[in-house]
Amino acid sequence: MNPTSLSRYTVTAIALHWLLAAALITSFSLGLYMTELPLSPQRLKLYNWHKWAGAVILTLSFVRLMWRLTHRPPVDAAMPGWQRTAAHATHQALYLLFFAVPLVGWAYSSAAGFPLVVFGVLPLPDFVPADKALAEAIQPWHKYLAWTMAVLVLAHIAAALKHQFVDRDGLLSRMWPSRA
Repeated sequence: MNPTSLSRYTVTAIALHWLLAAALITSFSLGLYMTELPLSPQRLKLYNWHKWAGAVILTLSFVRLMWRLTHRPPVDAAMPGWQRTAAHATHQALYLLFFAVPLVGWAYSSAAGFPLVVFGVLPLPDFVPADKALAEAIQPWHKYLAWTMAVLVLAHIAAALKHQFVDRDGLLSRMWPSRA
C-alpha cells in the first residue's frame, strides 16, 4: 500500500503525540535514574523536575484527549481484526495511563507531605491530605503504573515498526511529521 494513500493525523495531533512521547520517555528515564541516587540536593532537584514533568504530561494528556474527542482520527488502516482490537485496546490503556501515572504520583507526593510547585513558581493544591500510611500505600502504584505504561509504549513502538518494515503498509507515515 502506498504510504500517501493512508490519511494522516492533523499537525496538532502529530505534535501532541511526539511532545507527549518525549515527555514520557524523559520522565520515565529520570524516574529510574533519580531513585537510585543517594539522598542529596541533586536527587531532590531531580525529584522536582520529575514532578514538573508529571504536571506537563498531565496537561499535555488533557489537551491531547480534548483534541482527540473533537477531531476525528484517520480511518483505521486495513489489518486483521485482532490487530485492530489490540491497537484500540492499547491506545485506550495508554490514554488511561497518561492520566493515572501522574495523578498517582501527585497523590503520593501530597500524601508524603511534599508539595508540587510546578517550575518552582506555580504551587498546586495537595491532591490528598498528608498521611504517611497513605503515601506508603500509594508509592508502589506509581511505579507499577509507570512500568505498565512503559511496556505498552514499547508494544506500541514495536507494532509501528512492524507495520513500517514488515507489512510495509505506510501506517507509520500517518503520525510521522510531514516534510512538506
